[in-house]
Amino acid sequence: MLTPIEVRRLLEGRKAVLLAHNYQRPEIQDAAHFVGDSLELSLRAAEVDAEVVVFAGVDFMAEQAAILNPGKVVLHPEPLSRCPMAAMLTPDVARRYREKYPGVPFVAYVNSSAEVKALADYVVTSANAAALVSQLDSDVVLFGPDRHLAEYVAEKTGKTVIPVPGFGHCPVHLAITRPDLEKAKHEHPDAKVLAHPECTREVRALADFIGSTSQMLRAARELGARKYLVATEVGLVHRLLSLGLEAYPASPYAVCPDMKKITLESVARAVLEGKEVVRVDPVIAERARRAIERAFELLGVSTPWQRS
Repeated sequence: MLTPIEVRRLLEGRKAVLLAHNYQRPEIQDAAHFVGDSLELSLRAAEVDAEVVVFAGVDFMAEQAAILNPGKVVLHPEPLSRCPMAAMLTPDVARRYREKYPGVPFVAYVNSSAEVKALADYVVTSANAAALVSQLDSDVVLFGPDRHLAEYVAEKTGKTVIPVPGFGHCPVHLAITRPDLEKAKHEHPDAKVLAHPECTREVRALADFIGSTSQMLRAARELGARKYLVATEVGLVHRLLSLGLEAYPASPYAVCPDMKKITLESVARAVLEGKEVVRVDPVIAERARRAIERAFELLGVSTPWQRS
């Protein structure tokens, strides 16, 4: 069995950098050069001096890293690590909604395929979705694929946010139920609750803070509590523990099997064999990148590649 230290040495010997999502196995997070959310990691890849980027996350994340880093080799250690929610919104469905609502801006959540991003006006994260939608010159917005995040954005902005498709959801966050969280709160009455906006409204209503994984980490430091209940995938508990905080999952069932498919062995194999290279059609990649850039521009933020 490989150790995180051994994998890190292998990566550095091959001039490779390992990016790990917050939901990855603890040992993958420990071996990674950077741990964070999907877009945060893709942007970080654009800033590092590395010939090879190994992305430990689900398919759309590795694909996005390739879109934003066209001059680098991006490896996805486990091609079968896929996002069920991203698969719920196909390009054909996106086109049908755009045809049904002509002139209505289509905002794609970062948890979507390159083809869907290429059809969007803007691409957002759970961290900036509400901020961007609030600035759009339209009272009606198409948003996909997560209907719970769409609902949250509507609550925050007061706009009509149409979910694309109507049933889009994250199975992991749907597994976190109000009874689960109430039970956890009973066991840890002095804990603050951090919830992801992909959770249901019933779960969000019990939260002390709602935000992306990176925002949750910042909030945990700012709220100043001794304990936290984490209403998102259990991988974030390890991040909080590594920061010296006490944390517990809001539900024991909030485990993403696709995220956990990546192992230290699969990371090492990808680097040694140079296989599982992520490739995106250049035309689609350019359109998807522009949708991401338009979102940054509207929010007044410059991207790493624009700064360089």
